[in-house]
Amino acid sequence: MWRVGVCYTLIVLFAFCVVSRVVYLQVFEGDEWRGRAQSISKKDITVYANRGDICAADGRLLASSIPYYELRMDFQAPGLTNILFKKKVDSLALCLSKFFRDKSKSNYRRLLWNAKFHSKKNRYVLINRRKINYNELKKIKTFPLFRLSSNKGGLICLHESKRVQPHINLASRTIGYLNKGNGDELIGKVGLEGLFESDLKGINGISMMQKMSGKWLPVNQADPKDGNDIITTIDVNFQDVAQTALLQQLQAYHANHGTAILMEVETGAIKAIANLGLDKKSRTYKEIYNYAIGEATEPGSTFKLASMMALLEDGYVEPTDSIETGNGVHRFYRDKMRDSHIGGYGTISVQEAFEKSSNVGISKLVNQFYKDKPRTFIDRLYEFRLNKTLELNIKGEGRPKIKYPGEKGWSGISLPWMSIGYEVQQTPLQTLSFYNAIANNGKMMKPMFVREIKYHGKVLKHFDEEVLKRSLCSKETLRKVRSMLEGVVLRGTATNLRNSSYSIAGKTGTAQIADKNTGYGHKVYQASFVGYFPADKPKYSCIVVINSPDKKKGFYGNQVAGPVFKTIADKVYAMTYAMHPPKHDEQVYEIKVPISLNGHKEDLDKVFKELEVSTDDSEIYSDWVLTSRQDSIIKYKNRTINNHLVPNVKGMGLQDALYILENAGLKVITTGFGSVKKQSIRPGSNFRSGARIKIELS
Repeated sequence: MWRVGVCYTLIVLFAFCVVSRVVYLQVFEGDEWRGRAQSISKKDITVYANRGDICAADGRLLASSIPYYELRMDFQAPGLTNILFKKKVDSLALCLSKFFRDKSKSNYRRLLWNAKFHSKKNRYVLINRRKINYNELKKIKTFPLFRLSSNKGGLICLHESKRVQPHINLASRTIGYLNKGNGDELIGKVGLEGLFESDLKGINGISMMQKMSGKWLPVNQADPKDGNDIITTIDVNFQDVAQTALLQQLQAYHANHGTAILMEVETGAIKAIANLGLDKKSRTYKEIYNYAIGEATEPGSTFKLASMMALLEDGYVEPTDSIETGNGVHRFYRDKMRDSHIGGYGTISVQEAFEKSSNVGISKLVNQFYKDKPRTFIDRLYEFRLNKTLELNIKGEGRPKIKYPGEKGWSGISLPWMSIGYEVQQTPLQTLSFYNAIANNGKMMKPMFVREIKYHGKVLKHFDEEVLKRSLCSKETLRKVRSMLEGVVLRGTATNLRNSSYSIAGKTGTAQIADKNTGYGHKVYQASFVGYFPADKPKYSCIVVINSPDKKKGFYGNQVAGPVFKTIADKVYAMTYAMHPPKHDEQVYEIKVPISLNGHKEDLDKVFKELEVSTDDSEIYSDWVLTSRQDSIIKYKNRTINNHLVPNVKGMGLQDALYILENAGLKVITTGFGSVKKQSIRPGSNFRSGARIKIELS
């Protein structure tokens, strides 16, 4: 009995301990253990949203996220038996070798075989390092084993999105790029990608996975919301023209870098913005930096427009006044001001001084009238808004610099040198906006890069034009400087840009750029041209700046930057029919019927019906007809085709002529383009099947 009592006591004590432990776990450690159980059996997975696209003005893609896949294989998949694997491994290795073209069949077979039978540590083996796109994935899923289910064939495709710009290097610095953020997510840092990051990225979703029967299965999911699309003002065709023209000139003059910007005058919309710099490693030109927005340098002679506007606005000069430039050299204290024209221009008018870009003429005028009151001149430049940024939302806008009298660095020569574009700093886009205001009747527009934000085609936000300054100057001053800008191309430093189709107004600029270390000792030049077209009714403004061209090849603005401007303007003008002057020839307004080739009546009827052209087909019984114009109608005549005689195909198009001749049994040789003018065998002649006939088209 005592042994029974001992056993009973022990059982009771054990039961008490078990119950006590259960109560303790439930009451005191319950939350902790329930959390651990949840973490083992459940997990949350972030489902990344599709990033929105950045599009050109016409909807063509400039930046988009494309799905790519990493190819792996689960060699321990339950259905991937040794027998099945050995049966299919050779054919799978052959398919992979042909597809990737980087390894032989035997190398792929060795990789697969070792992964299946000799490597137990790494279950999911990477098949190839190259990421594949969706179309390639569809093809891979037809390979042996991979065409089976993942449980049996072992194929695992890890999805990731890659941001691509379909039009390679077109405005890529302005579009921007992505950098790694927290975790594996990519976020926009610069350009439009950074500016509209919150719109483009969308809202990520969450998928809760629960472990059931050894497998992770989705239980519920908060769906992601796709990012919005950004519709820019960029015109892909204009962008391509600007980039190509800039690249060719950079290569021709072995320049370091350059930029070209095309702006719509009335709205300030940026239609093209090209930035190319020399990559020292590859010795090719790439979009390394956004020079248009970020690089503030001394503009040189393009700044003379502001000086001339100040003189005119303050009433000190008239375009017809005279200025003595002498032999082209004038001393301000110890420093000499020089004209590029050797020997000088002598006595010339104020307008000529501007058109010929006389440094001596402009600097003498500014020094004469503002020497004792430099603040008046600088205040006028400030009124032109040349000391302020353009308030761009895109990061990295360079700050303009126009120092004020009394500030550090101001000296007796500051005024004359500032008047010709030295000791001041402007970015190319800031200079262009100033000139664009002149073309826009004095109204300065804020440069605009984005027109709309859309979500799945629905417009969420429309961006209106923004005015930075309603009027830069008086209408009279505006009229005078516009005449001067036209004179630069007609009679001045940019006569090489003249053409008979439309007029150009603008200003050349050649500046010696100061080096940070050596100053102006090492001669480095910057060539530029900025203006607008057509000069009488401005539609577009444009600036081209090319930095550090080879001095031996040339460095003047009209020579280096001007041709790029002209190429852009010519092609934009050719593609924009709204700029072409209307034709007043009375014949344009006459209703005419088109010239038609002879051909098949049924085909011709369809065309003329679509064009709403009347036809006369009375007494027509043949399938093939001759056509002729009579007043406002097309008259048909019968053309009989006899398969035993050589058909008459004169006046027909090539398609119809080939159809008739080859059906008749002739072998046809053709030369030329257009309609059939001559055939080598006379119509109506007898012929032998397979005979050769030559037809000439014109």
